[in-house]
Amino acid sequence: MTAASARTDWMREEIAALFDLPFNDLMFEAQSIHRANFPRNEVQLSTLLSIKTGGCPEDCGYCNQSAHAESGLKAQKLMSVQAVMQAAAQAKDAGSSRFCMGAAWRNPKDRDMPAIVEMVKGVRQMGMETCMTLGMLSESQAEMLADAGLDYYNHNIDTSPEHYEKVITTRTFDDRLVTLENVRNSGINVCSGGIVGMGETREDRVGFLHALAVLPRHPESVPINALVPVKGTVLGNMLADTPLAKIDEIEFVRTVAVARIVMPQSMVRLSAGRESMSEACQALCFMAGANSIFTGDKLLTTANAGDDKDAALFAKLGVVPMQAEVKVELEAAE
Repeated sequence: MTAASARTDWMREEIAALFDLPFNDLMFEAQSIHRANFPRNEVQLSTLLSIKTGGCPEDCGYCNQSAHAESGLKAQKLMSVQAVMQAAAQAKDAGSSRFCMGAAWRNPKDRDMPAIVEMVKGVRQMGMETCMTLGMLSESQAEMLADAGLDYYNHNIDTSPEHYEKVITTRTFDDRLVTLENVRNSGINVCSGGIVGMGETREDRVGFLHALAVLPRHPESVPINALVPVKGTVLGNMLADTPLAKIDEIEFVRTVAVARIVMPQSMVRLSAGRESMSEACQALCFMAGANSIFTGDKLLTTANAGDDKDAALFAKLGVVPMQAEVKVELEAAE
């Protein structure tokens, strides 16, 4: 399969058959497709900053930033533009080529958009790719972010359509798709993935990848998260100290490999949960076609593998950081 032959007509049965392949065969096919579409030993380093923490009215069962959770996390106001710029500069110095900013909102208020726009412009001027995740977006808000030069907008579908209502009740799966459509129509690249290890079945993992693979255009970035069961959240309390609290590593690698095969041109990112993965599991994920990770000690509000550990792992594997390709448009001097 080459970049020119990416399909959007996958059947669930075909994706299920990929999951069922012997592991070595699956890995060989995923790595072959990865090499046909991306540099073989490069991984993008991204940094994720929570620019507005806690107090979200959504009831996502995995999230300690939900107002429904009893995790003890205190709600905070939107960070200042200056503070965000300082964090972005530190991330660039640490080797990140993409800077992602997340706000715990159901949707941004129009009064917040001017500051958000300034954050996007400021990070782009540093020569980094920009990504925002702010909840649901209206068409006009998506256009504002596009005009500011936002490179990516993250809005995860989380899981399969069938499993979705077991995780979230305050918005529907179709609500997610509407925001993705608004983002796509504005010209911003789409970042959309989900979480595994939420008590779902393999059939649900098939359904999750199928929903992304049949979009009119595949997301440019596909984050694959492993649930971090936080005490005080619905899923954290439900799954803690059970066999379901941690997905089998081989099954996780299979999910990454299938994502690479069905979305050959997408960046596949190892996201939350990586701090609890073995080096061997992470190495297998890179072999399966994952080519992006979040660096730093924290992902929004949960722990993450630190920069030093990532550098040491990269050295062992002969992997190098991918460089950003950002076209910075400087305003003409008046």
